[in-house]
Amino acid sequence: MPLTRRGRHRLAADAALLAVAAAFALPLVWLVLSSLDADAGLRVAAPDEPTLGNYSAVWTNEITVRPMVNSLLLCGGATLVTVACAVLAAYPLSRFRARLVRPYLLTVLFSTCLPITAVMVPVYGLFVRINLIDTLTGTALFLAASHLPFAIWLMKNFMDGIPRVLEEAAWTDGAGWVQTLVRVVLPLMGPGVAVVTIYSFVIMWGNFFVPFLLLLSPDKLPASVTIFTFFGNYGSVAYGQLAAFSVLYSTPVLLLYVLISRRLGGGFALGGAVKG
Repeated sequence: MPLTRRGRHRLAADAALLAVAAAFALPLVWLVLSSLDADAGLRVAAPDEPTLGNYSAVWTNEITVRPMVNSLLLCGGATLVTVACAVLAAYPLSRFRARLVRPYLLTVLFSTCLPITAVMVPVYGLFVRINLIDTLTGTALFLAASHLPFAIWLMKNFMDGIPRVLEEAAWTDGAGWVQTLVRVVLPLMGPGVAVVTIYSFVIMWGNFFVPFLLLLSPDKLPASVTIFTFFGNYGSVAYGQLAAFSVLYSTPVLLLYVLISRRLGGGFALGGAVKG
């Protein structure tokens, strides 16, 4: 039975989606297989004798443990600052109507388009003057500031979906705006906070350029910078150890997603709160 025109279009779309899925899956398959291969190369193939030798070779304090701890401190602290500031900035933008709200939001959106390389030279000079160069605190603050505009934009859009009548009911009971924000708004926009948290953490976790410029001491470098130690001179690369390190490097992001994935799928739990 010949396919109809609609069937051919659907078959072509399915084939295109499978090709895209294979393009994304192939590097991941290579990563896992190469991490278990003592003689790994660029070829995607199952190892003849699977081994954990690559993991034991990279699981040292200098190569993996200390850079991973630095990454957790750097990105975790910056993410907490970003989410907290985004919530405090998005709340008045979502709830109060003023003439400057729209221009401010457009300015925030425009600031997300600025390339990070355009501001790194003055930022480096500023950090040298105020003694924040080569500090995890200063680097975390800059990462938070650079990702804050888009976080505010996202958080404001999520907050717009919370009905104001719930806050008015809390105000009637004598709650202040801080109590209303913490006890009413934030619990209802859990998926929004989870999205901003995951997005901010993932982007910061993979950032190489900022910590490479602002951190000078080898013992303070995060894993996103130390991963380049696997690229030797004259183009030599320890592919097996690089793959093993990459698997370990990806683990915190996967764990973060698993821990808060329930909040992502639940939607805004308004229930019957606005009925009546």
